[in-house]
Amino acid sequence: MDVSTCIWFDGNIEEAARFYVSLVPGSEVGSISRYPEGSEFPGGTPGEALTLDFTLAGVPYQLLNGGPEFPLTEAVSIALIVDDQDEVDRVWDALIADGGQESQCGWCKDRFGLSWQVVPRRFVELMSGPSAGAVSGALMRMRKIDVAELEAAAAGR
Repeated sequence: MDVSTCIWFDGNIEEAARFYVSLVPGSEVGSISRYPEGSEFPGGTPGEALTLDFTLAGVPYQLLNGGPEFPLTEAVSIALIVDDQDEVDRVWDALIADGGQESQCGWCKDRFGLSWQVVPRRFVELMSGPSAGAVSGALMRMRKIDVAELEAAAAGR
């Protein structure tokens, strides 16, 4: 048995997947199925990608080009746990570029409308420590997570 998450898109799944795998080391685009000639499938034209399998750091996903019936919402997001502030900055800046949007507490949307959480490992560590309340308070004031501010909150500054 295999398990993967399928995310419904309205077009651009090849562009989106190639963008996503460019952001996350150890990722790759896999198989692509296309709308066949004479297809009765809604949402696409013959030859256009219907489904696309890819992995992000070894985690499998599938994008479905299903049309506009079910738009993306914040109810589904991909969480990226990154090593340090440089990785937060690199990934965050790429995700919000070209029409993406910042949100709160490390959440953002990319230009395709998919929501992401960009979280430094240090945040996870600080939230399991005695200063979790101060750290979570600092987080609530952030858009992109700033590790130095979290450290300062944990230290009582």
